[in-house]
Amino acid sequence: QVQLVESGGGSVQPGGSSRLSCAASGSFFSISAMGWYRQAPGKQRELVATITSGGSTRYVDSVKGRFTISGDNAKNTVYLQMNSLKPEDTAVYYCNALYSLSKSGLVFTNWGQGTQVTVST
Repeated sequence: QVQLVESGGGSVQPGGSSRLSCAASGSFFSISAMGWYRQAPGKQRELVATITSGGSTRYVDSVKGRFTISGDNAKNTVYLQMNSLKPEDTAVYYCNALYSLSKSGLVFTNWGQGTQVTVST
């Protein structure tokens, strides 16, 4: 099973930047994709950005042009660079991974514990 440990986040002023990291560890055959989701108070968890092992990325429209997801396959780590942050970006950000335990192709998913990002003056 994959364990995900997130770091980064905290408080930042509007227009500022922050970087999140998520490192995957444990016993697995491969990780096919990793991503970031967020959940604001009173709202459902939403996808922010994902990246496949091949480097393909996807973003929610609200962060396009401001956030960049990147990955280091050798370190099983994914990053989320967040620029031009807005108060509406305030949320708990969760790391997610899709992984397989063997070559059979069964895909599992796991979540990190979440890290708070607060954008305010």
